[in-house]
Amino acid sequence: MGRHSLPDEYGAGAADPRPRARRRTVAVATVLVLTVAAGTAAAVNGGLLSFASSCQDEAVRLKIAASPDLAPALRAAAEHARDRNITSDGRCIDVTVTARESYKVADSLTSEKESDVQAWVPDSDRWVDQVTGVSKATQVTKAGNAASSPVGVAMVPSAAKSLGWPDKTYTWTELAGASMRDDQLRLGAADPARSATGLLALTQLSTAAAGTKGGDTQAAAMAKSLSQRTSDSDSQVLDTLPRDSSGTEQGNPKRNQALILSEQSAFAYNSSADRGDRLDLFYPKDGSPRLDYPFALVDEARLSTDERRAALRFMTLLDESEGQKILERHGFRTDDEDVSAALVTEAGGRSPQPYARAAAEPAPATALDEALGMWTITVQSARITTVVDASGSMSEPVPGTGRSRMDVTRASLLRALATFTPEDEIGLWRFSTRLDGDRDYQVLVPTERLGDREGTGTQRDKLSAAFGALEPVPDGATGLYDTTLAAYKAATSSYAKGKFNALVLLTDGVNQDPGSISRSVLVSRLQRLTDPEQPVALIAIAVGPDADKAEVEEIAKATGGSGHQVNDPSQIHSVMLKAIVEAGSPG
Repeated sequence: MGRHSLPDEYGAGAADPRPRARRRTVAVATVLVLTVAAGTAAAVNGGLLSFASSCQDEAVRLKIAASPDLAPALRAAAEHARDRNITSDGRCIDVTVTARESYKVADSLTSEKESDVQAWVPDSDRWVDQVTGVSKATQVTKAGNAASSPVGVAMVPSAAKSLGWPDKTYTWTELAGASMRDDQLRLGAADPARSATGLLALTQLSTAAAGTKGGDTQAAAMAKSLSQRTSDSDSQVLDTLPRDSSGTEQGNPKRNQALILSEQSAFAYNSSADRGDRLDLFYPKDGSPRLDYPFALVDEARLSTDERRAALRFMTLLDESEGQKILERHGFRTDDEDVSAALVTEAGGRSPQPYARAAAEPAPATALDEALGMWTITVQSARITTVVDASGSMSEPVPGTGRSRMDVTRASLLRALATFTPEDEIGLWRFSTRLDGDRDYQVLVPTERLGDREGTGTQRDKLSAAFGALEPVPDGATGLYDTTLAAYKAATSSYAKGKFNALVLLTDGVNQDPGSISRSVLVSRLQRLTDPEQPVALIAIAVGPDADKAEVEEIAKATGGSGHQVNDPSQIHSVMLKAIVEAGSPG
């Protein structure tokens, strides 16, 4: 995204779903962190919030990694702190701000490498949650939020005019649908796997589509269309706009007439002196998700008391009058109940676009994971064989549902099936003990392209029928080890180049076949079958309280895959998509 600036989740227009709590949130977060470090009284008496006319001793030096759109504003705030001799415990604060893409910092923090910064301000809580969700990652402690900016759809004037801007308002699906119908209205975005802006918009689209008939298919179609015009990062997506208003540039098929952007990004673009045409900004009437710029301490246990307090002092500076002015000058909102008309105008917004509408509650992590899983599958296409436990225990009831484990598993698998496109290759096995002579498994539907037609139906039709017909085998036990080895051999031998290849294994118990190979032999053979040049991820999901998560984790990790546990089979769909994202992510 062009030149962006400093975050402000606490006072940002309609950005923060808890806008009025901003000042209190900062204060409470500050006190809590300091209490852990040295006690509340010591924090207050130590001068955390002091302003001194001159500095004592040497300055406290801090390094902060910030989202590239935010970094310029944070640098301006750091310069203000130096010029005004703002102190923490009587010592000046000397802050160095480095612009780093949020996804790159998140990847670094989860790789167990020692960090060289004391604080991190990504553009979304999504990245903080991603890091804190990894047990061995560097610790990050959220202390508050620095800023916010709503996400909308920006267009070159000719495209906006064709849709009746600013008088006509649209939903997310209507705006995306318009770009799919009109070759002259090309919509671009940053890669949702690397961009919170892209992911929040994709989740909004997926959620909106889910409420309609055939919504999963519609969401996949929109994602497929959008995937053809994505850029690697927010900073690159603006480069896909026409460079001028000439017919050559406007008609260039590689140029986009519309972009999914934050308000701040559009503000920065329109504010640039060397820009030609300005952008007009649509604020979707079904809600604009917010970038919320969390302020997090990095590896807090490693920080000195002075560094911790100085970082928090710098955060509170952003909530003061001069800090908020800096944020506003860079295009960030600072008050959710009094949105700056000048900021909105510079960003390309205008009434009756609903730019002042209060932000909705942030999308839950499960919705983000499902949207990203759908995106991963849609963009890359997949070859996935699903192996389902059909032992007798799958007839056990799921508490509070009135349905069995198999009933709920069937529904979750059918929901997952709707996420895949005709280009994806999906198959189905089931397993119990001695299903086919001495074999513990049975191939119900060979793994083939969903769009392939045989007779009057497609592969998707065959799978839908097979999923719907899954039933537990009376008195059947769990033949886990032999089945896993056979299915993984089949998956590796039929590897599809250029696709995401995986084996998804669902089981509600432990191996119960006394005549099978041992776990250690299974793990050893899986390791020998694994080929880094032709990776096939084994995603093993333990379903219910009787399954052994440690066992499925050990088996899956032998292939570079992942093991998971769900107590409620209805969670299979979201866990599966999350695991696909993790397995399909580089590194």
